[in-house]
Amino acid sequence: MKAKFLLTVAAVLGFAAVVHAQTTIKGKVINAQGQHIPDINVSALNRTTKTDRHGFFKLYIPGKASFDVVFTGVGYRNYRVKIKRKTDKIDLKNVLMEKVEQPIDQVRVMGYNSVNKQTIALGKGAIVSKDLPQAVQIINAQVIADQQVNTLGDALKNANGIAIGTNRGSVGESFFARGMRMSDNDVLKNGATNNIDANIEASTLESVEILKGSAALLYGGVSGGAVVNLITKKPKFELGSELSLRYGSWGRYKPMLDVYGPLSKRIAFRLVSTGESAGSFRDYVKTKRAYINPSLLYKLSEHTSINFMFDYLKANFTPDFGIGTLDGKINKALSRSTYLNVPWAFNRTNSTNIQVSLDHSFSKDWKMSVLLSQHHYGRNYYSSERIRPGVDSMAALTLRRMRWDETSRNQQVNITGRFTTARFTHQVLIGGDMDQATYKVYAYDIFGNPEQPTVPTAEIGAINVFKPDIESFGRIPEVSLKTRSTTRVYRYGAFVQDLIGITEKFKVLAGLRFTYHFTPATDLWDYQAGKTQPAALKFNDKAWSPKVAFIYQPLHDLSLYTSYTNSFISNKTAIDSNNVPLGPSLLDQYEIGVKKDLLQGKLSVNVTAYKILNHNLAQNIIKADGKVDDLHKEFSGQTTNDGFELDINGDLCKGLHVIAGYSYSFNRFTKTNDKGMVEGVRIVRSTANTANATVFYTVQSGQLKGLKLGGSAFYTGKRFAGWNNTKVNILNNTNRLIPLSGYTTLDLSVGYSIGKLKILAKVGNVTDVFNYVVHENYSVNPITPRDFTTTCSYTF
Repeated sequence: MKAKFLLTVAAVLGFAAVVHAQTTIKGKVINAQGQHIPDINVSALNRTTKTDRHGFFKLYIPGKASFDVVFTGVGYRNYRVKIKRKTDKIDLKNVLMEKVEQPIDQVRVMGYNSVNKQTIALGKGAIVSKDLPQAVQIINAQVIADQQVNTLGDALKNANGIAIGTNRGSVGESFFARGMRMSDNDVLKNGATNNIDANIEASTLESVEILKGSAALLYGGVSGGAVVNLITKKPKFELGSELSLRYGSWGRYKPMLDVYGPLSKRIAFRLVSTGESAGSFRDYVKTKRAYINPSLLYKLSEHTSINFMFDYLKANFTPDFGIGTLDGKINKALSRSTYLNVPWAFNRTNSTNIQVSLDHSFSKDWKMSVLLSQHHYGRNYYSSERIRPGVDSMAALTLRRMRWDETSRNQQVNITGRFTTARFTHQVLIGGDMDQATYKVYAYDIFGNPEQPTVPTAEIGAINVFKPDIESFGRIPEVSLKTRSTTRVYRYGAFVQDLIGITEKFKVLAGLRFTYHFTPATDLWDYQAGKTQPAALKFNDKAWSPKVAFIYQPLHDLSLYTSYTNSFISNKTAIDSNNVPLGPSLLDQYEIGVKKDLLQGKLSVNVTAYKILNHNLAQNIIKADGKVDDLHKEFSGQTTNDGFELDINGDLCKGLHVIAGYSYSFNRFTKTNDKGMVEGVRIVRSTANTANATVFYTVQSGQLKGLKLGGSAFYTGKRFAGWNNTKVNILNNTNRLIPLSGYTTLDLSVGYSIGKLKILAKVGNVTDVFNYVVHENYSVNPITPRDFTTTCSYTF
């Protein structure tokens, strides 16, 4: 793999070394008072740069024809200069930009533009992507609209290195980035922690940012795979609205409303709302959702703004464990529509988010952002679980009744600044954050046997998976509250990061974070005894997370980097065989990458290679007889993940958009003890290869003007379901792995727009591929077969 990567780098560098006729244009941007203006966008012929902290810029324009240079910036009137080439060097001296009194909204980025020229909120430090020594992807508004994205998983299929999974009972999506499972800490909404157990509502998404690799320096105890940030639609100082209706297979019906505008010269609002009702290709499975997202932007002054955001989601979904496995293996004879649960099963969730963010500029070079958020998630669940039929095709139905209440709060302060020491430039980020979360889990006694109504039992019978008589289990057994466990989690962190410009072409990024994670003793209230049971142990983790990277930019549109980061994964309430808290697992991650813009900035091609080492993997203790100790864990060895990623984005010409990529990941056990996992074997549910390609073209002129044609292909490679084998399993000739084949789905779209009316139709999984999404061996869910979706929208 290393040889292939070096050849790729050499090819990119060789392409970049071709020298074309070009003009160098430079100058300085100032205001009416003669003060320099940083961060002004300067563009010409698809080449873009920004003014530095002193207002200076330099831009290289290929070719010989005349061109316009356009200057844009938030709070300033756009300015255009016509250039006639007479020499290969043009100095514009001082470019005067006029300030605009009325607040200006941030431009909504459409198209599949190069991410290398953009700054993502996930980076916190206002660093342009080409200067960020980390792989970045942005799924923007145009991609979301073109693909008719309905869930977060629909969007993340475009992110290489992220594989889509499901959670227990398929009541939500789960994701695996660079072979590692992502948790709630890894998926943020506008920079704040967010629960993903219910499917994320996509109608409010302006864009989805993905920062691959370790983000421990910025966010603490996150996985080493990726961090995802959901950017919601923001208020605008222009009046507008859009009404949409989405209709699809199995009775999907989803109206959507988006209204925005000014309330005064300094206050703007936005309201996004939707409802959804849908059936499924799975028998008995239904979805009902309601969502509302109002937000308010208040420009206190030229330098200060406050944004208020609230959203509420009510989502009901039928728990569905799929077809399970037959004697531990997937049986393709089971229909993709077969439902193996009780007919009345339910999963009802409510979630709310409240966010207040403040942005303030102390000066041209120093800025501060403050974010306060509170999130609540409630879940009410009653279902049978774990479909595991034996060789006789009979599966026992065991009920589970549960309620879950989660409240979390997050506070962040980030300060960014620019200054110069000696000959070095500095772009500094100083930040601190705190989280407080409370989790309440309610457990119940279930009285499943009608002949013994006072005796608790969750067993209600069995079904033949090939001839399931679901309606015979129509009675809902009575329950009574048994226990309530209350767990509180606190996390505190502080960090500093500096992007140091050694020369114009060579930069160093260095940073350090300290995180303290504390979980007090869990309270367990026993309803029958009327008292609190002995509490569990308290846990705390402390970790330093360093990062260092080197960036070399031999050309203005080429960036090479290498980086090292150290991160940790909290093992939460894990204890060893002596009932002592286990502590965190530590990960080292090494990454090298190339970021290159081609075709005069119309296309970006970014390549990344990485190695991730988990030196102390925590797993349940395996006894000599092969049985697993469910109560105790140990550090059982090491895992290693080698990977490669290729990302392509571009607007090749007006109306023609492309996004594509490929990733390879080999996440396996490399060092384990004598009863540990078999070494050299891929970890279950980590996907070897993923790939995606999307092309959309809109006719720009003629009788067919407004016609849109597009297609998307998504490939998911081979992977294992079930559980990894231990060395004891091998000795006992037991195989717990379930191999799954790779598959490709193809979506085709056609649409038309005339004036303010747009209609877009899509056929998903055109070839009707049959494959599976697997959580464990008892939760095996067929992927969606061929389906149809259409969205009709009108803009007012």
